[in-house]
Amino acid sequence: MHRRVCLLSISLILGFIPSLFAQSVKLDKERMMQVVRNYVDNRSFMGAVLVAEGDRIVVSQGFGYADLDWSIPSTVDTRFRIGSLTKQFTAASILLLQERGQLNLNAPVKTYLPDAPSTWDKVTIYHLLTHTSGIPNFTGTAGFDAYKRQSHTPEESVRLIRDKPLDFEPGAKFYYSNSNYILLGKIVERVSGMPYASFLRQNIFIPAGMTETGVDSDSAILPRRAQGYDSTPEGFRRTDYISMTIPYAAGFLYSTVGDLLKWERALFAGKVVSASSLRTMTTANLDEYGTGVFIRNANRHKLITHDGTIEGFESSLNYYPERQLTIVVLGNVRTGAPGRIAAQLAKVAFGEKVVLNADRKTIRVDPSVLAAYAGHYSAPPFAITIGVEGDRLTATTPSGRKYTLYAQSPTFFFLKEIDVQLEFVRDAASEKIAGFKMTQDGNTKNVIRD
Repeated sequence: MHRRVCLLSISLILGFIPSLFAQSVKLDKERMMQVVRNYVDNRSFMGAVLVAEGDRIVVSQGFGYADLDWSIPSTVDTRFRIGSLTKQFTAASILLLQERGQLNLNAPVKTYLPDAPSTWDKVTIYHLLTHTSGIPNFTGTAGFDAYKRQSHTPEESVRLIRDKPLDFEPGAKFYYSNSNYILLGKIVERVSGMPYASFLRQNIFIPAGMTETGVDSDSAILPRRAQGYDSTPEGFRRTDYISMTIPYAAGFLYSTVGDLLKWERALFAGKVVSASSLRTMTTANLDEYGTGVFIRNANRHKLITHDGTIEGFESSLNYYPERQLTIVVLGNVRTGAPGRIAAQLAKVAFGEKVVLNADRKTIRVDPSVLAAYAGHYSAPPFAITIGVEGDRLTATTPSGRKYTLYAQSPTFFFLKEIDVQLEFVRDAASEKIAGFKMTQDGNTKNVIRD
């Protein structure tokens, strides 16, 4: 009886009962596949995608290659590094320990890590969970590029920042710092008396039925593990090496799209943490962050989400309680595509219009017209150089990355690799090109010609 009441309260809190509008919108699988194919065809995505509404899986498919050297295709069973999606598992572990009376979220970190410096005296567990501690981010320290290539313990990573002053008074601001979740992982181990990996397996993975998720290791043979890549002007290349001892509880898990669906189902069905803990986890503090997840309003729909990025891999895990809609995108090439794919899939799911690059018709514009657009443009910190090559415009970033701009009209251009459109505008008095309006992922800003 108690469990039934608990599950009912979770349903009411998170809006499990679909609205009449939600029931009236059917998921358009064909359009969803077009969304993903748009990115695959533009060579900006390889990986796996899953879309499910409640218990019904609508899309579940791999795209591109898990390993280009061996021409091994990606499938729904491919294991990807999920980066910062790890943080929600760490957050859930901390909340479980509080439920069991083994720690208190409002207690100082020093209660559980007695060797913490005096500058952290006011930092609580909750501050760590919500990225409001003020503790500097160890991945932003000088020399980190060399540091990450060697094996290090979590204690060694903490030493990189333990003697630095706090960036701000605890609780005053939100600042995403991986150091917070390294410390939380250490607290899980200290309080539970178990290695972090063992705690997750026994308390989260097994109860949720997750058999394809675990801690990645540089030395272990892991069947169906994807190779990570970076996107360059010359094509994909193997990503830079990072020792998997570095991300620890902030980002060293691997998983599959199917296992992450099991996680979402278990979490929101009350099989992992209590209704009270789930409410804590999914209640926004500063900058829309709860504990391990962001809580956002995406086109008037509540969204519980987090993205992950680690060398060669990007991930996006999204849950819309209004529809019990889960969208998982795991990629093994760094282009920023997974988050954009997930957002567009959600729009399709809610019956909203999505314009893909594949939908746009291109025209030829005379090079003499294009020449008027050449120049340097900026809207700090953004800057770009527009040039002409043959009958095409090009856009070159400060880092030297060059993109081709395709004309939809004499003044309107778009990129195929990413969701960016430029519309050039003229000065009303001089008729000279004054700048352009740039729309990226639905957000528009004015960029001025220098």
